[in-house]
Order: sequence, then C-alpha cells, then structure tokens
Amino acid sequence: MSLQAIIAKLLLKLPASLKIKMAGGEPLVLGGRTLDPNLQFLSHGAASQPLMSSLEPEVAQAAAIEGLAMFAAKPEPGVTWSDKTIPGADGHQIPVRVYQPSDQNPDAPVMAYWHMGGGVILNVEACHAFCTIISKIARCPVVSVDYRLAPQHKFPAGLEDCISAYEWTLQNAESLGAPAGRAAIGGDSMGGNFSAIIAQESTRRGMPKPDLQLLIYPATDLVTEFPSATTYGETYPLSTDTMHWFMQQYLPEDFDRANVLLSPAQEARLEGLPPAIIATAGFDPLVDDGAAYAKKLEAAGVEVHFKCYDHLAHGFTAFTAVAPAARDACLEVAGMVRDAYAKL
Repeated sequence: MSLQAIIAKLLLKLPASLKIKMAGGEPLVLGGRTLDPNLQFLSHGAASQPLMSSLEPEVAQAAAIEGLAMFAAKPEPGVTWSDKTIPGADGHQIPVRVYQPSDQNPDAPVMAYWHMGGGVILNVEACHAFCTIISKIARCPVVSVDYRLAPQHKFPAGLEDCISAYEWTLQNAESLGAPAGRAAIGGDSMGGNFSAIIAQESTRRGMPKPDLQLLIYPATDLVTEFPSATTYGETYPLSTDTMHWFMQQYLPEDFDRANVLLSPAQEARLEGLPPAIIATAGFDPLVDDGAAYAKKLEAAGVEVHFKCYDHLAHGFTAFTAVAPAARDACLEVAGMVRDAYAKL
C-alpha cells in the first residue's frame, strides 16, 4: 500500500465532524439530500485532481485503476476466486474472474457481473470486494467479466463481450455447482447498462432469459435529460462532464443514442423481462435515470425491487472500505439478491 493510501485511510478514521470541517466546513446538501461524511471528504480531496476529460484515454484508464486501488476493500472471508479466459464472439479471449462461496447453495443461480467505468475505464478489480459480498450473501457463484474497453475497442465490442460471457455462464453453470442452463445478471453503472440491455437482448436473440437482473445506479437512457444530471452534475466520482467524455470515447461517430443497445429504457416493449433489483445513489447524475427505468419496468408488469441510497454517491460498491454506509448498502443489495433467489 502506498504512503498516500495509508494517509488517506488514516484520515478517513477521523470523527465525522472533523472530516466535514476539513471538507468545506458544512455537510454537503444537494437536492434535499445530505452526502455521507466519508464520501464528502473523498469528494473534497478529489476536487484538486484534473478532470478526466482533460486526460488522454490511456492516462485516464491508468489513473482510475490506481486511484480506486487506494480504497480497495478486503474480500469477504469464505469466498475463493480464480482467473481464467473464455472465448469471445470473434475468437478473442475474454478474461473473467470466477467466485465461489464455501457454503454454496446448489439451487442459487450463477450471476454474470459487469463492472462500472463508462465502458472506458476500470476492470474486475473495481468490483472485486463487492463480488465476494454477492457470492457470500447470496451463496452463489459469480462470473466477473473483464470486457474490452473504449476507445481502443469502440461500441459494440464491450457489449458483445458481455453477451458472450452471459452465454458462457449459461453453458457452464452446472460445472460451477449451480442450476444447469440458468443464470442471473448484474452490474453497476455501465455494467448496469449492459445488464439491462442483455435482459432485453436475450429475448431478441432467442437466448434463455436471466433469472434476475441486478442494476446498480444504471445508465439506461442516454437521450432524456433528467433533472438529476444538473442537480448532481458536478458530484464525485461521476459528473456530467465525465459522462459526456465516456460517450465520446465509447461510441462511434454519429451513433444514435436512442438505440436500445445503448439506451435500453427506449425499448417500447418491456413486458416479460426478468425480475429486477434496482439500487441507486442519491448523489449521482444517474439517480433519476434508475428511478425512471424502475417505473417503466413496473408499468410493464415486471417485478421490481427498487431502493435509492440517498446519502451515498455513484460508485459506492467500490468504497466499502472507507464508508461504512456503503458497505451496509452493499450487504443489503446482496441480501436482496439472496431473497430474490429464494422466490425462484
């Protein structure tokens, strides 16, 4: 661990009142919500860093991995994992990390999971601790996918990797000790986008539907201008400036953002989709997006379990080591998965 990381973690152990004093003097309140003191402290420290949009993509990719590693949580005890590669659609190999709990429930479906990062940054390390939480609490295997990133690999490369990984997970579920031919899907932010798309695309492509879709602060509508994009447009770690930069890197020129392979909320027919767990963060430009998609699914007769964690920020699954409230939220979300599995 670097000296900078050690100092940061020591500072985060200070009393909440002192952290707030060091991070502006007053609690951060936006849109009637109050940010968690630990996340306010992190946000204050990050304000001095250059905007991601000012960096070359390769520099931003390296900086994002290094920065998030400073706050990495320890994996949950009782869960093992291994790294391997699986075949992609065009013959390339896709790295995945497979998690299994020591007390696995043979009736619990395996979950394919996709990390956050706008389709441009981060890797499976970003969701490593959270995947162990899901695996332990839901007592299921988890396949975390290291899909290709833009701009080196523009849309739809990353999405196609995720679809290939879902198909592989279905085909290999039984070998992982889970029910044969079945799988759940999940992801946070861009990973939530992939999950929402694949839940729909499984029907369009004639694949088995997922048993469950877990969407954590998902991006589902890249067309509609939601109020939260303004209210929380300059929040940490996701701002509207960063979101625009992500799409500039991710999409081919002149791509139609209403395409359902980018904006699944634009799909007119949502009936028959698998049950959904949608968890959002209050301090997030995407908070209205997630809530709106939950309402659309419910209106289409889809079973939805929705919760907004008002005091948390986008990316909270990666901050469980430095914000107890983030860890509590992740444990609760994993519990929702466990409870949803019990109903299958």
